[in-house]
Parts: sequence; structure tokens; C-alpha cells
Amino acid sequence: MLPSHIQSLIIDMDGVIWRADVPIGNLAAIFDRIRARGLKFVFATNNSTKTSSQYVARLTELGVDAEPWQVVTSSQAAAHAMAQKFPPGTKVFMIGEDGLRIPLEERGFEILSTEDAPRAQAVVMGLDRDVNFQKAVEAALLVRRGIPFYATNPDKTFPTPRGLIPGAGAWYSIVTTATGVEPIVAGKPFPFLMDLSMEKLGTRNDETLVIGDRLDTDIAAGQGVGCPTALVLTGVSTREQAEGWAPKIDFIAEDLATLIG
Repeated sequence: MLPSHIQSLIIDMDGVIWRADVPIGNLAAIFDRIRARGLKFVFATNNSTKTSSQYVARLTELGVDAEPWQVVTSSQAAAHAMAQKFPPGTKVFMIGEDGLRIPLEERGFEILSTEDAPRAQAVVMGLDRDVNFQKAVEAALLVRRGIPFYATNPDKTFPTPRGLIPGAGAWYSIVTTATGVEPIVAGKPFPFLMDLSMEKLGTRNDETLVIGDRLDTDIAAGQGVGCPTALVLTGVSTREQAEGWAPKIDFIAEDLATLIG
């Protein structure tokens, strides 16, 4: 189904590769076909809680061979965006988990405790399942002082087996409501995650296909950086919604296996 000029793939995970951790299709066979066609690929996810190595371990369980560089998270994109503005050693107040802490430390940032938060030169927020009132207080006070404010992704909800729970976007909205300041957001639909993914792939925008299940994040992100896009119907958005989307989506497929052909 894919034209010959497509050289690489940026693939979303939840709703494309799996749904609530249940694999969608025979993933081992699908990725055998991807490799047989000579396509490079990375996985790009707005989830900020896990590290690349954790994702690689999960993919391996499902029969997909991948290396850590092939998993790009919104936390990595946030750290990448911050590294364009701040040198190593910059003091950062972070609300998030290891998935955010590790990329920040790899970039040389110094992560401050809640007690030391007033010394921060930047604030970054991701999903934090240990978030509390004091963390939100310190973040709001810093942002009101004019300290630069970053966030991993705008997702208002986060899927769990019991249903949708508040996501990173819901939590950073507390600080935005208290300060009137919107963060610089790294994840989809904003360009930082796409830019970092293409940097890893080393391919041009016009030959890099962005594959996802959500119009407002995956497809909008791909179109925003000038990539062709493909929507698979195994997640959030429907065919009817996709056919009414503008700009027009390049490919609509029932699932990843059908798209790859």
C-alpha cells in the first residue's frame, strides 16, 4: 500500500501497536515485513512516564526487535527542546517520573528537590503519579516569577485498564490556571517530538510517514512538520472523522498490517 518514496516510519504506540497493552495483530510478522521492505522506523509516544529501555523490553515481549534509540518519548523531546535553550548544569524543577528524569539527567540538567525548587532556572511537567499540592505550589510560584515553563505533552487523559485518568495536560493546567502562562509543549501535536524522531531516522520530511490513531495529535503533528500521514482505525479516531479532516490524510487503513501490505 505504501509508495516507494516512503523510506521511514514514525509510529505511534497506544492504539497502533497495542491497545491497553494487548497487541494489535501479529506484531512480529508486521515488523518482519517492515524490515523486508527496507523501511527505517522509530516509535514516538506522548507517554512521558516510561524510559526507552522499558518500552524496548515491552516490545521484545511482543516479538518486536527494537533498540532504545528507536523509541522517542515526549520526555526526551522536552529534554531536547530545553537543551536548545539551557546549558548542562541548569537547575530544573521537574514534576514527573523516571521517564522524564532520566532524559533530563542525560542532557546534563540538575534536578532539584521540592525543597530546593526556588533555585530552579526552568520548570518542566509530565505525568507524575506522586504529584501533590506542594509540587504544584512550587511550580506555580516559579512560573509566576517568569521562570521558563515546559511540559511533556498536552494529553488531558491517560488510558488505564479501568478507563481514562487525568494525563499530563490535565495536571499542567493547574499551573496554567494559577498563573495564566501556557507551557512550551514538546509532545504531539507540537513539532519537537517529530523533529527529534526525524533527526534519529536521518530521512527527509517528505519521505517519512507518520502513523497514528488520533487525528488531533498524531496526524496533526505529522502534517505540522510536512510529513505524509496515515491513520489506522484501531484506536481513537474513526474513518468518518478522518475523511472529514483537513488537510487531507494521505492514507487511511484498518490497521498497521493492512497499511504495510
